[in-house]
Amino acid sequence: MSITRRWLRGGLLFTLLAAIAVEVFFLYNTYQSMYGAVRQSIQSRFSTITAQLEITLSANDSATANARSLALRRMVEQFDAKESYEFMLLDSQGRIISTSSGQKEAGLFSQDDFIQALESVEGQGESIYRTSQGEKVMSITLLAPYPVGEIAALRMVTSLTLVDQTISQYALISLVMAALVVGGSLLSGLYFIRSIVQPLARVEATATRIARGDLEVRLPPTHYQDEVGRLCQTINQMAEDLGKTERMKNDFISSVSHELRTPLTSIKGWIETISAIRDPEDENYRKGIAIIGQEADRLYNMVEELLNFSRLQNGVQLECESLDLVAEVTDVALFVQPRMTSLGIALDYQEPELMVPVWADPNRLRQVLVNVLDNAIKYSSPGSTIHLELLSEVDNVYICIRDEGRGISPEDLENVKLKFFKGKNAERGSGIGLAVVEEIVTAMDGSVEIASQLGEGTTVTIRLPHYPQPCPESEE
Repeated sequence: MSITRRWLRGGLLFTLLAAIAVEVFFLYNTYQSMYGAVRQSIQSRFSTITAQLEITLSANDSATANARSLALRRMVEQFDAKESYEFMLLDSQGRIISTSSGQKEAGLFSQDDFIQALESVEGQGESIYRTSQGEKVMSITLLAPYPVGEIAALRMVTSLTLVDQTISQYALISLVMAALVVGGSLLSGLYFIRSIVQPLARVEATATRIARGDLEVRLPPTHYQDEVGRLCQTINQMAEDLGKTERMKNDFISSVSHELRTPLTSIKGWIETISAIRDPEDENYRKGIAIIGQEADRLYNMVEELLNFSRLQNGVQLECESLDLVAEVTDVALFVQPRMTSLGIALDYQEPELMVPVWADPNRLRQVLVNVLDNAIKYSSPGSTIHLELLSEVDNVYICIRDEGRGISPEDLENVKLKFFKGKNAERGSGIGLAVVEEIVTAMDGSVEIASQLGEGTTVTIRLPHYPQPCPESEE
């Protein structure tokens, strides 16, 4: 179901039901108010008539009952609101004795209000009905409060035609207003929904094209700075990042293919060379065997690096324990020092006297240090120095490895920890070493920071938390 239909069934339906409820409530209150005003007007007339009758004659004088009857008849004849009301006098059977119009209009007569007055404790009854001419009227009967001869009740009838017309006008006006409110809600809602649905449709189409491999597609810029606008910006950024990752992946595959082909070509060539040599003491034979061994080790290291990277994609699995970081760093320094000496590179490392306890995986930590030092060696020239320093604070410990190599360009510095990335000045390799370092150190609740100046060298700072620190749960 589309968003528009959901809104029509939900929001607009609620607005429509609310408008109907308000309309019914308004019309009911209007009806009650206006009919109540007519009722109050008739009752006020009755109060005036009975007050005038009491002033004219004494209610306690039974001898004046006929006089009261005569006075009431005179009031009926002299009734001053004949245009709006019909004033009647009724006998004990509810028959009309006299009317303010001078005629006994049978069409205005109804027994309902008279019967209600007889049964009511207050001696009053009310009836709303239509006359024989089809006119809607309100009739109220009030029993005589004391004997008035043959007169048993006073009755007042008024037309409700004007009242109903007024109510109809109010109903029409309120219906028009309700229609305007619902129509305005519909138009504004559709405009609002359209402002969401159309960008979302473009997002859906763009995401589909991205999913199919079209990483060059982009969403047009939007002037909305809301969630939809930010979603469009995020989709564009995602497409840009995916394109960048795709390019780096392709470069990575090309680079790895080249790196693998080079030693394989060398191995193949030397195999062909030594296969023709029968004397194991031949210099070329021994040289070929040595080169094949070196290239095989190189291939092994590259494949092992790729396998480690593949394993990391499924989550870093750690086996943490309490370690003396000084001992671990010293072991790695002793491991790489012969290689550095053979290349004419000096190592500046002063082993701290005190232990530095950390909670880490020893094998993964060794892999991190070897990778970083291997990069430093790779980009250092003979005669330069690699500085290895261990710093300790209250909560963290820092391993700083600084070389004096060619450095990293500013445009490459922010990307060196990305998977598959190789900078412009990069040496041969897979381009995933620092990405592996970042994954492992982050899994041990640490961080890796890289600072570099082109032509002056690079500093890699590894931060690890001090022990005691629970080992982060390995990602499955």
